[in-house]
Amino acid sequence: MSDPVNSTIFLLDIEKFSERDDVEQAYLRRMLFELADRALLAAGIEMTLRRRADRGDSVMELIDSNASPTALLRTLLTFVPAELRALNRRSSSSAQMRLRGVVASGYVAVDGDGGWVGSDLNHACRLLDAKVLRQALLQRPGHDFALAVSESVYQGVVRHNHAGVPADEFHAVTMDSKNGPLPAWLHGFVPGPEAPGGAGDATHAAAPRQRPAPQASMFDLGGATVNGGVFGGDNHGIGGGVFHGDVRFGTDRGDRG
Repeated sequence: MSDPVNSTIFLLDIEKFSERDDVEQAYLRRMLFELADRALLAAGIEMTLRRRADRGDSVMELIDSNASPTALLRTLLTFVPAELRALNRRSSSSAQMRLRGVVASGYVAVDGDGGWVGSDLNHACRLLDAKVLRQALLQRPGHDFALAVSESVYQGVVRHNHAGVPADEFHAVTMDSKNGPLPAWLHGFVPGPEAPGGAGDATHAAAPRQRPAPQASMFDLGGATVNGGVFGGDNHGIGGGVFHGDVRFGTDRGDRG
């Protein structure tokens, strides 16, 4: 096993992936991988600075610590929501994709079989699966993306209020996990105790934590269809290939992605 190396941990997960049939899942996986590639390139993170793991309905990236986490967050708050809106406008309801995302940091080692190990990685995965993040997406139907960051990313990056990463849009939450309460910061909407039509959520918004006061400084860095629908035109695959014409799958069940 390699020595643990400090990395930025980036995860994206498709909502309600298991409710789709095989053809829809294959399509959504391709869309997810392509979106992740475009987002990381938009953040200036080249292929040489990242390593990917395929988790089926989600993608996990280990990003070199020399890549800018601020640029990644800025891209996730602007580029990704815009790309999802554009994608979903061209899709039938059953082919639309909504995502949960997590940005964390910590030490991760790679074992002899290429597997990744580390408690910081485990925490990031638990943030992705936490009920409060799932409900944040479920309870905001006008949005297709919900983002949470770990405590270390908030303290190291977000709270400094860099241009394009407004600290006041992140809210402290406590996410339940099998290892106990896990503090994190949720961007935007904090869900209520119940999801529409669902049972109460044991995971909850945290009691307000005092937001750290800005540190005094002598410098100012400034603002340094698939079911029942048709996809027409040219469609680009991950490997750069193109298939032409319209793509049709099944009949529209009317369920949202």
